[in-house]
Amino acid sequence: MRVRLRVNGSWVEVDVEPHETLLNVLRDRLRIRSVKYGCGIGECGSCTVLLNGRPVTSCLVLAAGLDGTSIETADYLAKTELGTRIVNALLLEGAIQCGYCIPGFLVTIYAALKSGMIRRGDSTEIARAISGNICRCTGYINIVKAVRRVVAELVAIGAD
Repeated sequence: MRVRLRVNGSWVEVDVEPHETLLNVLRDRLRIRSVKYGCGIGECGSCTVLLNGRPVTSCLVLAAGLDGTSIETADYLAKTELGTRIVNALLLEGAIQCGYCIPGFLVTIYAALKSGMIRRGDSTEIARAISGNICRCTGYINIVKAVRRVVAELVAIGAD
């Protein structure tokens, strides 16, 4: 089955199997390696992408039903103004160790900031926003600090 997707701003057509996940299409067919295979059951968040602007775990989404949709991945979002702020904050706060989970965190944090899920940058807000992402290295403290840094920057420049 052929589906047409807008991936990272460009339209592509790709042949997919009825049982094939978006994760597999992005990684194996389109060679987008920032989308990571973690658990395969939607628990770790490593494969998170934006589907029509909303974060989804791509390992749980069948690609065959996505004709005409928009997909944005971490490597695309990292080039936006907000994405660059998030990446820089993660680096400055020492929130990246092995780095495997970071693309999923980037997408999740980006979506949470854009949607207003994170407004004040308090611990409860941030914990709720990133709860679908697992990091086995950092203990989350520096990830939370990075999100707070971004919130503070956005407040300082008067961004919504």
